[in-house]
Amino acid sequence: MLNFDERTGPALGVDYPDVTVPDWYRDAKLGVFIHWGIFSLPAWAEPHDGRVPVEDAYARHRYAEWYGNTVRIPGSPCRAQHVARFGEGTSYEDLADRWRPGDLDADAMIRAVLRSGARYVVPVTKHHDGFCLWDTATTGFNAARRGPGRDLIRQLADATRAAGARFGVYFSGALDWHVSDLPPIQSDRDLFLLRRNDEGFARYAAEQLTELIDRFRPSVLWNDIEWPDGGKGDDGFGVAALWRHYLETVPDGVVNDRWGVPAHGFLTREYSDVDGVQEQVWEATRGLGLSFGYNAEEDEAHSLDAVGLIRYFVDVVAKNGNLLINVGPRADGSIPQLQQRALDGLGAWLEVNGTAIFGSRPWRRAADGEVRYTVVDGVVHAFLLSPASGELRLPAELAQAESVAWLGVGAAPVAGGIVPVPESLRAQPVAVAAIPVQ
Repeated sequence: MLNFDERTGPALGVDYPDVTVPDWYRDAKLGVFIHWGIFSLPAWAEPHDGRVPVEDAYARHRYAEWYGNTVRIPGSPCRAQHVARFGEGTSYEDLADRWRPGDLDADAMIRAVLRSGARYVVPVTKHHDGFCLWDTATTGFNAARRGPGRDLIRQLADATRAAGARFGVYFSGALDWHVSDLPPIQSDRDLFLLRRNDEGFARYAAEQLTELIDRFRPSVLWNDIEWPDGGKGDDGFGVAALWRHYLETVPDGVVNDRWGVPAHGFLTREYSDVDGVQEQVWEATRGLGLSFGYNAEEDEAHSLDAVGLIRYFVDVVAKNGNLLINVGPRADGSIPQLQQRALDGLGAWLEVNGTAIFGSRPWRRAADGEVRYTVVDGVVHAFLLSPASGELRLPAELAQAESVAWLGVGAAPVAGGIVPVPESLRAQPVAVAAIPVQ
């Protein structure tokens, strides 16, 4: 996957505000991404692990939220199934009037995703299709005036805060197919060439983002792909001015790295791993399955279960990262059981082991074999990814400890740098031992 912090654009002499990542974000560790939109109605993409011929990568895109692009590629599997389901004359944008969530219970949706133990929620406000999920004054192509008939972002923001979590927004800054007249994207090169970069579009995007800032005061400003080149200067609608306005409105707000300018907040890594403790704060993001938007073609073979999710999360945190795990609701707003089971499993594990995660910082290294480490208030926590092995071998730096405390069980003696795993923890996805530093 692309690393967007490496696409910084030219230095234009712009003075950017300080976007140092705040402590609340580093402490939070876990957020939930929500990809929900028109694309949730067809809910289709071809599930695969990414190993397809490069020339077919976009025609066979595995992200269901890219449906509005994939369906326009002649000969694509997406196009064929779309015609079979909806008819030859039905466009993707026609589906906006068919998407009717009905009696949406936003509080129930948010309660469901927060059973994961997450501390912040970031829903899509506008994806690349240009459909706005809030009641924007900038375009009639929005949820309040088309199928849903309501301001979905207002409902999700209110529900998130009522549940005690922080609220953020995802916004597609560089791509908006609704106000563009360009061919479909069919390569990574097209991703950056087939998009509008004019001043008019930059002003349009800035007006939308300003609405989101002023109305919802989001704790996280999660931009995607980049920002239009016409808005990267020192103008009032440029990135620097938008950041200044944002931080004046939300002083402890945080931004990501996908702006295409030589400044950034936290780094993002999408469906990719990193090696060791990272110097800069970063965020791993991925779907529970192979797509962000709900894909009805996916099943257990394509999705993380609770065990896989917990182990992945622990690895990310040990490397100085947060995890923004994605949920793709169905068109009616319900969470598929396959996804809910994984979220519930993570939440149950965190109820016992969350003190070793939330508010933690990385140790001197992330891992030793099957063990990961964090530090909280001077106490090192060792996460054993294979508790069925029956023992935890302490690193040399900690081997002099006389005992450890297994979270959820209690104290256990150390003999020769080895600690037995209690029988009650051996079936757990990850067992955690607190080790006092002498």
